[in-house]
Amino acid sequence: MTEQQNTGGTVKKFLYINRRAPHGSNYAQEGLEVALIGAAFEQDVAMAYIDDGVFQLKRDQDTSAIGSKNFSATFRALGDYDVRKVYVERESLESRGIGEEDLMPLVYEDEDDDWEEKPLVSVVSAAEMRDIIDQADVILNF
Repeated sequence: MTEQQNTGGTVKKFLYINRRAPHGSNYAQEGLEVALIGAAFEQDVAMAYIDDGVFQLKRDQDTSAIGSKNFSATFRALGDYDVRKVYVERESLESRGIGEEDLMPLVYEDEDDDWEEKPLVSVVSAAEMRDIIDQADVILNF
């Protein structure tokens, strides 16, 4: 039995909630790295982006003016680590003037569908996000 299983044999669902902007602290980068490590150890990983965390998934980030490392390309690795559930709260996007088209086009290759590329990000309502959070067994906040 792997560490992610309960004694009843069911797989625990890990939800990584990201609420902070991508730069100005280490939370965003560390949250992404911890999620990738968990996925490498075959955890059932889902990621949620709420509040200023939605800025982490904004396309075409340029950190040269602030002298910060741009780690946004690392998000493309999520699909390679079998992370298939990335949720973005619609209300957080709207209140920050960000449209779905402003998000990075993250994809994964579906091995059950002849390796077709499929979108990784799902934009959900605040009510749907609450349900996603309620269904998680383990929640980590970044």
